[in-house]
Amino acid sequence: MKLKFSKMHGLGNDFVVLDGVRQVVSLTPEQLRYLADRHFGVGCDQILLVEAPSQSGVDFRYRIFNADGSEVEQCGNGARCFVRFVHEAGLTDKREIRVETLKGIIEPRLEANGNVTVDMGEPRFLPAEIPFLHDDDVVIYNLDVADETLEISVVSMGNPHAVQVVDSVDAAPVGEHGPLIERHDRFPQRVNAGFMQVLDKHAIKLRVYERGSGETLACGTGACAAVVTGIRRGLLESPVRVTTRGGDLNIAWGGPGRPVLMSGPAVTVFTGEIEL
Repeated sequence: MKLKFSKMHGLGNDFVVLDGVRQVVSLTPEQLRYLADRHFGVGCDQILLVEAPSQSGVDFRYRIFNADGSEVEQCGNGARCFVRFVHEAGLTDKREIRVETLKGIIEPRLEANGNVTVDMGEPRFLPAEIPFLHDDDVVIYNLDVADETLEISVVSMGNPHAVQVVDSVDAAPVGEHGPLIERHDRFPQRVNAGFMQVLDKHAIKLRVYERGSGETLACGTGACAAVVTGIRRGLLESPVRVTTRGGDLNIAWGGPGRPVLMSGPAVTVFTGEIEL
C-alpha cells in the first residue's frame, strides 16, 4: 500500500500528516509506529489524520496518533499544522474552520501573517475530568515520584496534563521524572508532564514530556496547560509568551468559563509517498 503524506512541524514538534479525505487510510498500530520511526520510517512525534466529518456543523474530523501507535484526544501544535495542511491541500478555502476531535470541537483560524490561532476550548480542572485519582479539586497536589514529593497542578486541555514549577527548565529532570509522572498510577490514562519556569507575569519557559512520545521540542496543549495553571496559582497574567525549545507560542486565557487561545506557526517541511 502506497500512502501520500506531508511532513510538518509546529516549533519543532513534528508530524506526519495524512489526507484521509481523498485516500483511504486505515493503519494498524504497527504501521503507525513504522511511520513514526526516525530510522526506518518518515519520523515524527505524532501522526495526524485528516478525515471527513462524522457530524453536521463541522468541516473536518481530526485524529491524532502518538509515536507508540496509541490514539490520543488532542494536540495543539498538530491543530495548527492541520489548518495549514487543509489549505495547502486545497481541501478548504475557509480561514476559520470547525474541527471535531475525540474530546469535542476546536475552532482554528489561519491568520493573515501565516500563523494559526486555535480556540482550544475551556480547561477542565476536576480530577475526574483529567482523569486524576483524588477526591478534591485544589490548585496544587502532592505527587510522590522517585522518593520525592512534587507539587503539581492538573488540568485537561482535551488531554491530561500535570504541570510543576521548576527553578530552571535546563536543569529540570525531564528525562528522569517525565516517564515516571506519565505512567504514575494516579493517572489512569497516563499524563503529559510539564516543567515550567516562570520568567515574569507574562513569560515562561517550558519543557514537556509527552504521553506516548517522550520529550518534544514543543507541546501546544502543554503550553496552554502551563499558562492556565500558572494563572490559577497567581504566578501569571494573560497573555503569556511560552518559550519552548522549538520556539515561542502566545497563550491567552480570560479565566473560568472562557476558552484558551493559542497562536503560533505551522510549517510544511516536505511531501512524499511511502509504501507500507
